[in-house]
Amino acid sequence: MTHPLVAKAQALAPKFADRAAHWDKTRSYPWPNVQDLVEAGLMGMTIPTEYGGQGADYLTVTEVVEEIARACTLTARIVVEANMGGISAVMAYGTHEQKTFCAPIVLDGDKPAICITEPEAGSAATEMQTTASKQGDSYILNGTKHWITGGGVSKLHLIFARVLDERGAEQGIGGFIVYADPESPPPGFNVEGREHTMGLCGMPEATLRFKDLEVHEKWLVQPPSGLARGFADLMNAYNSQRVGAGTIAMGVAAGALDRAKDYLRERQQFGRPLAEFQGLQWMIADADIQIHAARLLLHEAARSSDPFPDMAKAARAKLFASEIAIQVVNTALQMFGARGYSDAEPLERMYRDVRMFTIGGGTAQILRTQVAGAALGIKTPQTRDGHIPRPDRIAAE
Repeated sequence: MTHPLVAKAQALAPKFADRAAHWDKTRSYPWPNVQDLVEAGLMGMTIPTEYGGQGADYLTVTEVVEEIARACTLTARIVVEANMGGISAVMAYGTHEQKTFCAPIVLDGDKPAICITEPEAGSAATEMQTTASKQGDSYILNGTKHWITGGGVSKLHLIFARVLDERGAEQGIGGFIVYADPESPPPGFNVEGREHTMGLCGMPEATLRFKDLEVHEKWLVQPPSGLARGFADLMNAYNSQRVGAGTIAMGVAAGALDRAKDYLRERQQFGRPLAEFQGLQWMIADADIQIHAARLLLHEAARSSDPFPDMAKAARAKLFASEIAIQVVNTALQMFGARGYSDAEPLERMYRDVRMFTIGGGTAQILRTQVAGAALGIKTPQTRDGHIPRPDRIAAE
């Protein structure tokens, strides 16, 4: 039986598919789609019912994301970031006041921005240089964040920074909730530039600079483990975002395959439909198997949530889904021939969009390192001195 939220996503998909090319060509944010998502209750689905959300589990969200990704990659990414990642961290570890503040903003259509990456700290997130210095009952943030998805559009931001006490001693890495309306950002919060990306053209990727940005201490999100080890807990919320990203990739691939199957049934060459040519049938079979395998991995990861998906399962699923998605979309484009290479069909846009998912949200190489670490029972990646602790030391650490 189809979940009501999934049914709503299926009903919206044709409308989103019709609009997708417009957002790509104009590089504009899909506000009409966001309004449709709000009205359907697809923003903030994972927010608990006591805070106004649906209380949906991650498996349901992945099913919703797949349906929307088949139609519009850009809109699917908004759904992921409004239901997984940063908002998940706040709902898991935030105070009642933090949850009460953030929930209605997301439910009203905001896509929270997770602010981790910096010019000199990408995959090595712990090397971030942004600081939050304690002054009285506030923290003063200084630093730069780069490649921030939704920068200049998002209102809610979860900004990660090195937390310093009044004496300048480092306490650990923490996440700060910052509300910055693009029309009237707080003093010290600046949005600079926008990357001209290959795909997902309607989603801004911006640089954020903080200059003496004051944030009250009540907006610091602290997991039970405290600041010293809390960064790892906060980053576990990122496992849900990885499952979401992998699901987008898989959904785009499924949408591309659907279009290819329709084309093979309709297009005739040498007096018969292309669907009757065995070589093309085998291409369809391989793509079909890849999509089904990716879906199983993603659903397994989604079901492992407690409260977030298992790290290794999320990494495995996102890695496999993102790589097969590129292959499947490429195969579908090939089946269309020259027509697939033009913007007369959505395949060329889907190919550009899906290429991002082996990069953003954890590169394929970093994910392989995580999967290998889990398989071998070792701590990865290596520390700065190149030492990898023995498995019997990991538990002690």
